[in-house]
Amino acid sequence: MSPTDFEYLLTIIAPKISRQETIMRSAISPQDRVALTLRFLATGDSYTSLQYTFRISKQSMSCIVPEVCEAIIEALKENIKMPTTESEWIQISNRFDELCNFPHCAGAMDGKHVILEAYT
Repeated sequence: MSPTDFEYLLTIIAPKISRQETIMRSAISPQDRVALTLRFLATGDSYTSLQYTFRISKQSMSCIVPEVCEAIIEALKENIKMPTTESEWIQISNRFDELCNFPHCAGAMDGKHVILEAYT
């Protein structure tokens, strides 16, 4: 993700994910909340490994990640369209089969299809 895209995303969801500072502790910044969530989604790292990178407890992460995901979905709901009927899902699956030769596939985020040939 480019820094510009990160800043754009942060700008639109920061009001929803910001927390107030308290006397007992500092709040986790919206920047850290978004960065943590994007790292978790992009890498699939566990909360355990990410807690050392971000210095945020697993317990806090388990609240932050779903909260930020919900804020992203809410903010970008006009840009994200999911099929709503069974026929739409079937149409998408058929299109994947036609174009990519992937039967029973209903979507893809990112990837690369590599054909491997076995040595004989």
